[in-house]
Amino acid sequence: MKKIILSLAILLSGSVFAQAQVLPSFQFGVKGGVNLSRFSTSNTFNSDNRAGYLAGVWARIGALGINLQPEIYYASKVATITDPASEQNQVTINSIDVPVLVGLKFGALGIGGRIATGPMASFIISNDQSFRSAASSIGSLNFKNQAYAWQFGAGLDVTKISVDLRYELGLTDLSSTGQKLNMFNVSLAYHLF
Repeated sequence: MKKIILSLAILLSGSVFAQAQVLPSFQFGVKGGVNLSRFSTSNTFNSDNRAGYLAGVWARIGALGINLQPEIYYASKVATITDPASEQNQVTINSIDVPVLVGLKFGALGIGGRIATGPMASFIISNDQSFRSAASSIGSLNFKNQAYAWQFGAGLDVTKISVDLRYELGLTDLSSTGQKLNMFNVSLAYHLF
């Protein structure tokens, strides 16, 4: 009898798992988090990690365990740049970021994991450079209006709460002096529906 009950439980849980992955779904929610930014440079500037933040909305459309997740959020990215004279200068970039991720989802009964990757467009709204007097005349960075990156990440869903950890690899130079922005971000999301 125990074998029959155990077999039925395994079959039932397998069918629940399969239905959770096969049925089409749509989710929408809000998210917020922190990021650690660093400029990748190919010249005489050096960069250190600094903390910033992000806040916005996301959607997830999927079936068969595969999902598409477009997002739009406001991000403040902060990095410290050390110039050739060893002066440390802080740069803050505020942008609207639009990643479009493709991922795999696994799990059942409201608990599951995800992995995802995809391109991101970043539209720079403003940048603030706190260069000191000696560096301001020679070291000021002229940032472009937009940049592109590639995101890689993993997430965990528990009912209506999601936690994501991502790495963002800068693909385009943000300025004429060759800086790309790379970062890690951790975000907490809430499923509205």
